[in-house]
Amino acid sequence: MSRILGQIREVYDDPIFIRSSRRLIPTPFAESMRQRIRALAAEAEALLRPQERSSKGFTIDPAAWSGSPVIEAAPLAVRPSILLEGEPLPESFARKLAVIGKANDAQKRLAKHVATIGAGIGHSRPLTTSEAEDAFSSILAGRADPVQVGALLSVMHFRGETAAELAGFAQAARTHIGSAGRTSSSVDLDWPAYISPKSRRMPWFLQAAKLLAQSGYRILLHGNDGAGDIRGTLVSAARAIGIPVCASPAAAAEAIAERGIAYIPVAALSSQIYRLLSLYSVLETRSSINSLMPLLNPFLASACMMGVVRPAYRELHRDAGALLGCRSMTILGGSRDAAEATPFRSSTLLRLVDGTAEDLFVPARPEPKAYPLTGMTSLEYWRAVWTGTIRDERATDIITATAATALLTVAGGDAGQYDPCRLRARELWDARRKCAS
Repeated sequence: MSRILGQIREVYDDPIFIRSSRRLIPTPFAESMRQRIRALAAEAEALLRPQERSSKGFTIDPAAWSGSPVIEAAPLAVRPSILLEGEPLPESFARKLAVIGKANDAQKRLAKHVATIGAGIGHSRPLTTSEAEDAFSSILAGRADPVQVGALLSVMHFRGETAAELAGFAQAARTHIGSAGRTSSSVDLDWPAYISPKSRRMPWFLQAAKLLAQSGYRILLHGNDGAGDIRGTLVSAARAIGIPVCASPAAAAEAIAERGIAYIPVAALSSQIYRLLSLYSVLETRSSINSLMPLLNPFLASACMMGVVRPAYRELHRDAGALLGCRSMTILGGSRDAAEATPFRSSTLLRLVDGTAEDLFVPARPEPKAYPLTGMTSLEYWRAVWTGTIRDERATDIITATAATALLTVAGGDAGQYDPCRLRARELWDARRKCAS
């Protein structure tokens, strides 16, 4: 089967199947071929049916042999191969989508996209990048029916997003928040931080980001403030070490120009995207919006670093990043939804280096003893590590390993440059007190 599939891919110059977050699904080209293959199968079936033959030798008189059967039996219950995957006929489904596709009404177009991915086995396919962009643009513009929003996001996430769909969503989101007029020269590294409401980890990655900003790199942090008990965690931590918290893209651009770093909550980028993220509390499950956020890159930075926990989603996000034209990207898998290194267990960094996929294996390091919290809050302790009041080698290793990965990403370096980046990160950490806020 693998050999035959390879031959088919070579003949048609198409991958035939593409990877989603859960399984392999047919490409739009393969779906377009499905109907023709069904027709061929039906024709082959017809050719193999027994044909009526006349004999030139012996003939009988039908009237002389007529009679009543002992029992009237129902015919064998079968379906032609063209109907093997359900109703209606593929041709009818294609005509319906074609008619809807000509409509200018956003709700009707979105209905078409919902039908495209959710019409059932044999009648559905993933959206192309342009279709996904059109669908999400309608949602972001507020022209979608609430039922359509829930249907599109639920079906897509249940089936598994494709890289093309995530890339289309990201393009629509960037247009929505006004990224089109920006240039990648304004930011060196995009650092998404959409932490889970269940996370109880200290955000050491913020200190790593501050290290890079103090050494001359321009960093944009964007994310949400969590929910429940951890709501406002990132805002409080950012302010504690002097990272500007901005209420608009213009303020973030100004802060980056002046101080080299800014954190902007997603609600300040787009209230519509923020509300879509908030559907988690309604659906009690993640949606394709959660998958989108690490790819947002609202200032079109030249390099991106993100945290993605699920292994299948890491490759998916790297593929989507390549479709979006990202030249330098690093995906870490240890920390939930924020790019933070886990140096005490081995890990593999999924990267784009000059637009080419590359994996970097990072071996585990010995884990120092953790320091207990004594007489202070966790935020006070976290800030005390930054200022040097408390020496915590375990926290230091996490911060410097994260900063090293960020330095490697900004430089677009290969695997051989990782160890020099670690040494540089440690130097930045040791020199931070001169600039600590």
